[in-house]
Amino acid sequence: MAKIAIYGGTFDPIHLGHLHVITELLTREIADRILLVPAGQPRLREQEPVAAGSDRRAMCQAALKDLAPEIASRVEVNPIEILRSGPSYSIDTVFAVAQTYPGDQILLILGTDAFSKIADWHRSKELQDMVDFIVIDRPDFPGSPNLDINALNVSATAVRAGEIEHVSPQVAAYIKEHNLYARK
Repeated sequence: MAKIAIYGGTFDPIHLGHLHVITELLTREIADRILLVPAGQPRLREQEPVAAGSDRRAMCQAALKDLAPEIASRVEVNPIEILRSGPSYSIDTVFAVAQTYPGDQILLILGTDAFSKIADWHRSKELQDMVDFIVIDRPDFPGSPNLDINALNVSATAVRAGEIEHVSPQVAAYIKEHNLYARK
């Protein structure tokens, strides 16, 4: 039985903090494979993503090029939520992943911020029965992580505000080439 971890998020953009989580989980063999799932229309966010789904997907794919090959080979960018019309619900993604990986253990990677709101998620009880959670400490959000990976204090908000040093070189190049997050 393989351990398949779903790492969903807006990834607007994916940054070094996200890549640190991926590297730590795979290096420590907490997961065998990680599915990176950029959100389509996230329901529990106050604002819509700045970058289009296609750009966020492309940045996730670009970020994998900056990971060590033995790590990147175990990560897949899955566009299921971006391609889905309407709201993105984690339960629907989990069902689809479970069908693709029958018999495998499905894990869901969340930060302490997201996990603190798990009761508000669509079909939360059913979701909680289907997956095991990997809750990662967020330095800017106190909570009770079940895994301490010395998370980096990096935010996509800071990157969108111009702190481009918090993304990998491939993502920085993509942001510049496509003029994303340009200050108005």
